[in-house]
Amino acid sequence: MGDVWRMGSHMESVIKAYKTLSKIPSIVGGTLNSNGNRIISKWSVRNIDKGKNTRYQIEYFLDKNLDVTNESYFGVDVSNELLVAYSPNETYKAVISEEKDEKDSKKKFFLEIWTMNCLSRSIDLTALDIHGDVYADSEFGCLDWSPDEKKIVYVAEKKVKKSEPYIKRKPAAGTPDDKTVPGEEHLYKEDWGEQLTSKIQGVIVVCDVDSETFTVLDNLPDDWCPGQVRFAPDGKSVVGVAWETGLRRLGLIYCTNRYSFVFSLTLDGVLKKLSQVTYSVRSPRVSPHRVVWLQRYAGGPHHSCHQLVGLTYQQIESMKNVEVEPTIITDLVETERKISNDFFYGIFCQGLPLMCFVKNKQGLKTDDERIVFSTQQQNEIRSYVVHVESGNMVDISHKKDGPGSTTVLCVRSDVVLATFSNLRTPSQLFVARLPPTGHEAGIEWVPVSKPHTLPSSISQGKIQYMHLDHNNDDKVSKFTAMYFGPDQQGIYPLVVWPHGGPHSAFSNTYSLEAAFFNLIGFATLLINYRGSAGTGNGSICYLPSRIGTADVLDCKLATDKAIDMFPVNDKKLLLYGGSHGGFLVAHLSGLFYDFYHAAVLRNPVIDLASMIHTTDIADW
Repeated sequence: MGDVWRMGSHMESVIKAYKTLSKIPSIVGGTLNSNGNRIISKWSVRNIDKGKNTRYQIEYFLDKNLDVTNESYFGVDVSNELLVAYSPNETYKAVISEEKDEKDSKKKFFLEIWTMNCLSRSIDLTALDIHGDVYADSEFGCLDWSPDEKKIVYVAEKKVKKSEPYIKRKPAAGTPDDKTVPGEEHLYKEDWGEQLTSKIQGVIVVCDVDSETFTVLDNLPDDWCPGQVRFAPDGKSVVGVAWETGLRRLGLIYCTNRYSFVFSLTLDGVLKKLSQVTYSVRSPRVSPHRVVWLQRYAGGPHHSCHQLVGLTYQQIESMKNVEVEPTIITDLVETERKISNDFFYGIFCQGLPLMCFVKNKQGLKTDDERIVFSTQQQNEIRSYVVHVESGNMVDISHKKDGPGSTTVLCVRSDVVLATFSNLRTPSQLFVARLPPTGHEAGIEWVPVSKPHTLPSSISQGKIQYMHLDHNNDDKVSKFTAMYFGPDQQGIYPLVVWPHGGPHSAFSNTYSLEAAFFNLIGFATLLINYRGSAGTGNGSICYLPSRIGTADVLDCKLATDKAIDMFPVNDKKLLLYGGSHGGFLVAHLSGLFYDFYHAAVLRNPVIDLASMIHTTDIADW
C-alpha cells in the first residue's frame, strides 16, 4: 500500500505529504503585451500558515523566436489585487484592490492608475460612497478601458438607502433625510447564491480618469443584473450580459442555464438587446468588426453545450425594435463532429479568453476572422481556432508532452499564451505563434515556465483513459473515466471518485487531491459518467430523469473494469465524492455495501426534503 503506512506514526507522514504538494503553485491567469514578447503571469499557491492562498506575479520576456530571454527574479505578491486591466496602447494599468481599514478592519476598495514607472492616481472608492463592493467574481466581474484610454468601466453593488425603524425618535427640527427608508431594516434580499452571497443588484460604473468623476449607468431595467461589461470599439457604448432576477434569484456559479441577455448600452443611455429572449448567454467579446458570445437555450440542465455566435456592428446599427438573429459560428454538437484533425464534442467552457481574436500580421487591417478558445473534450481540456466565416475548426492543443490539457489564457497579434498540465505534471506556461489560416495544425508550442518537481511516484505515475460502453439499447450508452496510479509494482487501494455537478467533468489536469492520494499509496479512478460535460449535448440531456440510476450504473461498471485492467486491491475500494458526487457515493455504498469498503461524502446531496428551502439551486 505504500511505505508511508508501514511507519509507526503514519499521520505525520500524511501531513508531510500534503505540505509537500501544497507548495506546488498553479497558474491562474496570464496576459501578453501587444507585441507578444512580454508575458505577465499570475500564480496561486496555498499558504498553510495564513490559511489562504497567496497570489503572485511573474514576468517573462521573449525574443522573436518566442524563447525566454529574461524573467522576474522573484514573484511579486498581488493577493490584494481584485481586477487588473491594461489600456489599449499600454500607457496605463488600472488596478482595483481590496484593503482592510486599519481602524475598524472593514474592507475598502481602491482604484489605482499606474503609468510605466509610477503611481499616477489612487482613488478611495469606498469613501466616495457611490456604490457598494466592487464585483470581481467570474460571473459579474470586469474591468475595461475605453479605446481612447480616458475611461474605465466596472461593475459594483448598487448603493441602497439605509433603513431604520418607523418608531425611531428623530430630532424635532431639521430637514427630512432622503437617504433613509423606514421599516426595511429586516427586509430579506435575495443574493445570487454560492460564492456570490454578497451580490444582490449590480450597477455599471464608468470612471473618467482625468477628472476622477464616476457615473452610474442606470438605464437598464430594474430586473436586470449586469456583468461581464466591455467597451465597444467606438468608446461610446458598452457591451455586457444582464441576468433577469425574476421571481427568485437562483444560483449562478456552475449554472449556465439562467435567462440572460447580451446588451449594448450607450453612455448617454440608449439600450439595445442583442441576443434572443429564449437563451442564456455569457462571455461577450468585442473586436473592431463584431461582438461574439456563447449561448444555449435557457432552462434545462445546469450546464450544457453552447453555440458560439456573433453580430457585426453593421447588424447592431441596423437593429431598431426588430430582433436580429446572430450568426452561428460554431453550433451545438449532439454527439460528435468531425473537424480537420480530430473529432469535436461541442463547446462546454464557462467563457472565452478575454482576448481571443487573432490578428494576422500579414494583413494591413485587424483580422478578427479567427477566434481561439478552450473547452472540455471527454477527458481533456483542448484548445481550438475557429474561422468566423467558414466555421472551420482546428485543434491546436499541445500534444508533444503526452496526453493532457491545454487552456488558452490570451491571444495578442498571432501569439497564443496557454497552460498545459496533466495528472502527473503541474501547470506550465507555453507560447506559440499561430500559423496562417489553413495551416494551424502545424502550430509549435514553446515552453516558458520551468516544470515544478514532483515526487517520482507522481511524475512517473500511470495515466490511462477508459472508454466504456454498456453495450445495450440505451440512447446514450458510452462514457469515459481516467485511471491514475503509482507506476510501481504492487497492488493498490482504489479511490473511486465520481465528480459533482452533475454536468461537469474531470479533465486530465494537475490535481492536488489526486497527487496526494498517489503519494500516500492510492490509485484513483475519476469517472465522467453519462451527463458529464465534454461528450456532446446528447449525453448531458440523457441524465435528467435518470439521476441515481444511469450515473450509479456507470460508476459500478467503471469500477469493475478498473479491477480487471489495473493493479488494484478489490478488497480495498474507497468511495469519495462531493455534492452530486457525494449523492452517488451514498447510492453506491448502500446498493453495493459488500463491494465497496469505505466512503467519504463531502457536502452530499442526500436530504432533498430539507434542502429545497435552503439551496440556491432548487431546480436541481
